[in-house]
Amino acid sequence: MSRTATTTRTAHPSPHLETDAEHLHAAARASRTSFQIDDPRAVGDDEAPGLSKAVILKLLSAAFSFFVSGVNDGSIGALIPHIIRSYGITTAIVSALYASSFLGWLAAAFSNTHLSQRLDLGAMMVLGAAFQVAAHALRAWPTPPFGLFISTFLLASIGQAYQDTQANTFVASEKGLAVHRWLGFIHAMYMAGCLVAPFAASPIASSPSKEGSSQWYFFYTLPLGLGVANLALAMVAFRDSFRFRPRASKSGVGPAEKSAFSLIKETLTTRSVWLLSLFFFFYLGVSVTAGGWVVEYLVDVRNGNLTQMGYVPAGFSGGCLLGRLLLPDPTHKWGERRMIFLYCLFCLGFQLLFWLVPNIIAASVAISFLGFFLGPFFATAISVGTRIFPPDIRPTALSFLFVFAQLGGSLFPIITGVMGARLGVSVMQPVLVALISATGIVWLFVPQSQAKQE
Repeated sequence: MSRTATTTRTAHPSPHLETDAEHLHAAARASRTSFQIDDPRAVGDDEAPGLSKAVILKLLSAAFSFFVSGVNDGSIGALIPHIIRSYGITTAIVSALYASSFLGWLAAAFSNTHLSQRLDLGAMMVLGAAFQVAAHALRAWPTPPFGLFISTFLLASIGQAYQDTQANTFVASEKGLAVHRWLGFIHAMYMAGCLVAPFAASPIASSPSKEGSSQWYFFYTLPLGLGVANLALAMVAFRDSFRFRPRASKSGVGPAEKSAFSLIKETLTTRSVWLLSLFFFFYLGVSVTAGGWVVEYLVDVRNGNLTQMGYVPAGFSGGCLLGRLLLPDPTHKWGERRMIFLYCLFCLGFQLLFWLVPNIIAASVAISFLGFFLGPFFATAISVGTRIFPPDIRPTALSFLFVFAQLGGSLFPIITGVMGARLGVSVMQPVLVALISATGIVWLFVPQSQAKQE
């Protein structure tokens, strides 16, 4: 989740990044390729009247894993000013933590294909939780060596990627669920974590030690405790799938599995993968650039108070949270293609309001509504991806999508920072307009169904 900035005083992009893929065998069971995207009956319209306690526990575990990821990601922007002063480094050097995060997502995208052929759903959930616990444990002691601290972001990203993958897998493949609704819920929990994190991180980091220095590292005892709970919950909830998968039989009995290399190759030659990847590339660019640079913009351009403006990103995160909770049903009912494009138009309107009305209150309201209408994009695109990709490449394809998402969420904030150093942070506004427009245009080219694509 690589973000950077080049100015001395900057609101560092807060990485609201997520990933998704599907486990090979679970994906095959979840396939719904015969439906059109705009068909409201396409995915899980009717939910089973009563869910078993085991399924409910798994849903809670999946949602909690997203919440833990959100706490980790949502705290970065609040902590970075203290990290810079603690280590005596520049904004360019501290941006290494974003590069480390991106490398973690990249490594997980390729390793997930191999591991998913050997480890079952529960084993992957537990493995992902363990990676995150290790990362937070290495952070939660007084000013760890900078190189070690940076490496923890790689570990945390790998863990998040594995858990996000399997959590989405479970929701997308479980029979009897209203998939669009539950995907919206678990992704809303991510935004809930992003919303809570700054309110916990800022007071802890702002409380000086006896020597007068920041004790920002103590914040990581919170995600460490949450991570341990996440690990324990995953072990209990998914204990029925906490095992190794047997290798494919060489006797010819049963379906043969493709090699990981052939799955990756087939994924990279599938047109729909590239189109949906571009959608995520621009969408995450919008989300992270807007959420990350809004404080610097309001302070430098609108002359806002830095202490007060620091809470504006919470409005953006809160808007995303509400959007992910309230918009999945109307999006599903009226058609994903139509509604996501309509939301893009709403986002463009509120972005122009933010840009053209020189009022801090109007800007705060506009950025909150921008987050609200961006909210359902992620889960909706996941739902679409599970239907337009062939079942055998689906897990690899979805992993590849979110490598592109991480790239967009890293590249565009960096571009904004570099341009802002020369032209001023107001350059954020035309960048956001261009990104929102590109997101909507690319969405119109995403195939409606696998059958139509073929």
